[in-house]
Amino acid sequence: MYLEVLIILIAILIAVYFYYKYKSLKQDFDELSFTYKSMYVKHGKVSEQLFPFMKDYPYNPGNFRFIGSPIDGINFEDDKIIFIEFKTGNSKLTEKQRKVRDLVERKKVSWHIINSKHL
Repeated sequence: MYLEVLIILIAILIAVYFYYKYKSLKQDFDELSFTYKSMYVKHGKVSEQLFPFMKDYPYNPGNFRFIGSPIDGINFEDDKIIFIEFKTGNSKLTEKQRKVRDLVERKKVSWHIINSKHL
């Protein structure tokens, strides 16, 4: 009888030990995952700032203006205006970026002057 109770108590202690060990490892993994994702985002942000000055950039980098969000920027060439989104790795357009792209492709772009006298 005492042996059975002892075995049950040891089993419970082992289960509790592994439960807390699992929780601790999961927390460590979650922290590492967050740190990795954060570093990946920072790498992308830094790269965005450098892309216009890379050798293979197809436009005049002096004509590029950063916007940051929802797209990275606009390049103003003599004969056209180019909306530009830089991507690194396997990153994809966000839903908002796809909407901007679709509006530009459907030529839903306009020019509007707002005069301070009207404000």
